[in-house]
Amino acid sequence: MTPLVAAAVLLAAFTHATWNALAHTVKDQLVAFTLIGGCSTSIAAVAACFTPLPQAGAWPYLVASALLHVGYQVLLMRSFTLGDFGQMYPIARGTAPLVVTVLAAVFVGESLTTWQLTGVAVASAGLVGVALWGFRGAGTRPHWPALLAALATGLSIAAYTVVDGVGVRASGTPIGYIAWLMLMQGLVIPAYAGYRFRGTLLARLRPHAARGFLGAVLSLVAYSLVLWAQTRAALAPIAALRESSIIVGAAIGALFFKERFGGPRIVAAGLMVVGIGLMLRAG
Repeated sequence: MTPLVAAAVLLAAFTHATWNALAHTVKDQLVAFTLIGGCSTSIAAVAACFTPLPQAGAWPYLVASALLHVGYQVLLMRSFTLGDFGQMYPIARGTAPLVVTVLAAVFVGESLTTWQLTGVAVASAGLVGVALWGFRGAGTRPHWPALLAALATGLSIAAYTVVDGVGVRASGTPIGYIAWLMLMQGLVIPAYAGYRFRGTLLARLRPHAARGFLGAVLSLVAYSLVLWAQTRAALAPIAALRESSIIVGAAIGALFFKERFGGPRIVAAGLMVVGIGLMLRAG
């Protein structure tokens, strides 16, 4: 992983945490994801007019990824509804890197150096620690429905990460790939919202329109950077480095949502930094 690729993934991590936080500020998560999905689809439609079509070999992956992304969004909405942003976001993101490492080895044939494998493991431990130690620090017991929703979200992240990692390499056009991915999956949740809130949808969306548009732009930027990086480096280190977004998410939770961020989470964050350093170390 070159410094340029690492910088792109870190920028993606920051923008991803930010758009998730914007979504969390909207009390009705269906409204939030309807705005972000609708705006993303509109932007993607324009981009699709100016980029090449993905090559034929990428389309099965696009279809599979679109289905996985819809499932991911449903699970993410559920976890944000049930739990604190500063815990649900880290759990969802922190479970993905190790799963991606296994899936990439089994299905993509990727092999990592000992340093990189150690880095993925250490970073993942830190990521999960940032989330789970929050329960101890807050003196509360885990809310298992929220925890299970967040873990399921993490598994869906791992699945679409590997599918998109293969698909974007076969597409020949990372921008074209994400444009068509957004077109295929971006209107599912807005369509459901239109059915559920028929007659009142626009009134519900209007107060949050600016946040929805900004969230959509940040979402597209974040995943475009990740897809580009996946054409330049192995999937597992990118997945682990990308999940440094949970540090940003935990900080946002503490600063803006007044959620607890104590000493144990700082230790866990340090583990993540060590893991990133190991991942970037040459074999």
